[in-house]
Amino acid sequence: MLKPHDIFARMSPSVATELLHFLFEKEKPLFKATVDSLAQARKLRPLFVERKPKLERFAWMRENLGRKQSEAIAAHLLQIWLVGAQSKLLCDFLDGLGIAHDENGTIEDLPPAPPVADLARAVEGLLKNHDQGVVAVYLNAFQALDENGWSSLAELIESDPRLQLTGLAPEPTKP
Repeated sequence: MLKPHDIFARMSPSVATELLHFLFEKEKPLFKATVDSLAQARKLRPLFVERKPKLERFAWMRENLGRKQSEAIAAHLLQIWLVGAQSKLLCDFLDGLGIAHDENGTIEDLPPAPPVADLARAVEGLLKNHDQGVVAVYLNAFQALDENGWSSLAELIESDPRLQLTGLAPEPTKP
């Protein structure tokens, strides 16, 4: 199971740009705090990052969010983006599985894992109506952001190349 920083390291540059652009436009204080935290972690002044052209800044942020030390920040940004910008996808997924949710596609308690066949049917619906890269990020984040995840979803992600994030390899884990 990927960790949130692995998701950033492996997501496509276009999905990362979409995510960071959303934060830049809709969550300005969070975006600024993220730049500040990432810059400080690299012992840089935030102004150094802020002065980069937008796409170069986004690429720098994606690279740094893909590092293990950015795990908590990466998890938070994924949650904010998914609920804020991808609520239709979240709702479609939960509706496809018959799981009650609020208008943003969030649930209080994760129910037991549905059978792989039911998941496969719900995922096919997502892939027909949403960008494949965003669907892959969502499903991997769904697994990563819950302590236990669903073994049936892990199996589906592992067996379907459309759901795998194949960008950069994850940072090697140090013992």
